[in-house]
Amino acid sequence: MPIDHLGFSVMNYAKSRDFYAAALKPLGFKIEMDLGGEAGGGLGDHGAPSVWLSPATTVDNRVHLAFSSPDRKTVDAFYEAAIKAGGKDNGKPGIREQYHPNYYGAFIIDPDGHNIEAVCHKPE
Repeated sequence: MPIDHLGFSVMNYAKSRDFYAAALKPLGFKIEMDLGGEAGGGLGDHGAPSVWLSPATTVDNRVHLAFSSPDRKTVDAFYEAAIKAGGKDNGKPGIREQYHPNYYGAFIIDPDGHNIEAVCHKPE
């Protein structure tokens, strides 16, 4: 059965909401639901949230999220948008042969220290 949605905690909901809206726009995501600073909100690419952000006073457990990209150009666009939105570089777009010969990914650190990736598994 596929995963319906994934949620994680963020320290500043508004900042993280804006960051993810900009960083994930190249991947087709947008804000699907926004319940505000106390309840959080979610982004998705199919009319419903698949990534849910929950406000928290502390973020103890960092997560790694990898978003599937249709092509390498979109991985590049994700990386550029995420950096522009305030993300920190954690691996520029490129081949990661240690995973497999066509693994093209980019990694950034979000405002709460979560490791966010866009990856394309297709050959160029």
